[in-house]
Amino acid sequence: MRLFYLMLIMVFFSAAGLKAQSRAGGFPDIPSTSTVRFYPNPASSYITFEDILKKYDKNYNIQLFNFLGKKVYEFNLGEQKNIVNLSDFFRGIYIFQLRDPTGKIVESGKFQVNK
Repeated sequence: MRLFYLMLIMVFFSAAGLKAQSRAGGFPDIPSTSTVRFYPNPASSYITFEDILKKYDKNYNIQLFNFLGKKVYEFNLGEQKNIVNLSDFFRGIYIFQLRDPTGKIVESGKFQVNK
């Protein structure tokens, strides 16, 4: 009887067209619509945020959040390249949000800190 139920479940899932995900480990590359580049990812001692199209001015800022949603760092895009020291960051996944002068999220992404 167990064999019958097992076969029934297998037929059901194969008929539903479920497929295994074929995604490489780690984080995907930056989407083509992205204008802020960040590297290295995963990072250990520092991470660099770069406005590759020189699209944003110093009125835009980047906020970094830990995976629990707590803001841990914030800076303005004063330069084309901005380096963030990660010595006070714990190991884990962090989210960045690029915000315009009104506070609207223009772009976001995630990076990993390994120590």
